[in-house]
Amino acid sequence: MKFLDQAKIYVRSGDGGDGVVAFRREKYIEFGGPDGGKGGKGGDVLFEAVANLNTLIDFRYTQHFRARKGGNGSGSDRTGAGSEDVLIQVPIGTQIFDESKEVLLADLDEPGKRILLCRGGDGGFGNASFKSSTNRAPRRADKGWPGEERWIWLRLKLIADAGLIGLPNAGKSTFLSVASAARPKIADYPFTTLHPQLGVVRLSDTEEFVLADIPGLIEGAHEGAGLGDRFLGHVERCAVLLHLIDGADGNVVDAWRTIREELIAYGGGLADKPEIVAINKTDAMTPQQLGTRRRALEKATGGPVITLSAATQGNVAETLRLLQTAITDHRRG
Repeated sequence: MKFLDQAKIYVRSGDGGDGVVAFRREKYIEFGGPDGGKGGKGGDVLFEAVANLNTLIDFRYTQHFRARKGGNGSGSDRTGAGSEDVLIQVPIGTQIFDESKEVLLADLDEPGKRILLCRGGDGGFGNASFKSSTNRAPRRADKGWPGEERWIWLRLKLIADAGLIGLPNAGKSTFLSVASAARPKIADYPFTTLHPQLGVVRLSDTEEFVLADIPGLIEGAHEGAGLGDRFLGHVERCAVLLHLIDGADGNVVDAWRTIREELIAYGGGLADKPEIVAINKTDAMTPQQLGTRRRALEKATGGPVITLSAATQGNVAETLRLLQTAITDHRRG
């Protein structure tokens, strides 16, 4: 299944049904009077977050959603039928923006969460609603109220507890594959990962969390370089970030600073999230190289730096335990 995390769609609720002018005329009924019923309500447009979806790809092929008009009223003071609502199911983590992409209308971040986006129009009154002691035979009936319509943007931000960040070829996909049952594409060239991947990490029967891997960032990503920074939105909800750095590349400090600058330029509070800095690919370095690069990185970051090898699974379990501890602390608030 293809991954799509943004889509623009058109939604319109149904118009209300029209009221009618009608009079009761029956044999042996001396005083019939007006009995025109009112129209039925138009259908609403609702959105619901469901757990079995993880992409917005369906909205590439279906972009217009319209609810039906309510039924018109009829004689014998009968109200028109109300139209069925249109329920649009989206993945958990979907945000709904207005056409300008600037106003957040709803954030469907929990399973089963539902919002009413466009309300259907009310039905118009029939002439039975206008009878009075001074107007015994009204010939007035109202049209139904119009529904609402708008163009909106859907943006998916995957729900994950921890996020993997780093330059291309830092070993993020390899780490995800050994830490979970996910099977991302792994190769020895940059930008192997073209869209976010999720994996569930289970440390015990009672401890598990969702880990997200996003495509690698490069310098200038916030200006559109490489794949840009649009996928950073998928780690905005994470409790902690694991910053993997390719230790075999040598320039570990420059690599760390490049990603940090992109997080700051992106905003969204990413630069302020708890961050675990890790030097990956220890199996490709001598102990002297590893020690020198680790000390340089600790001096630059001002905090501890862990080392691991995703390929040989060295220190991976300890790293996952650190992530679980940070997530548990975040959940406790």
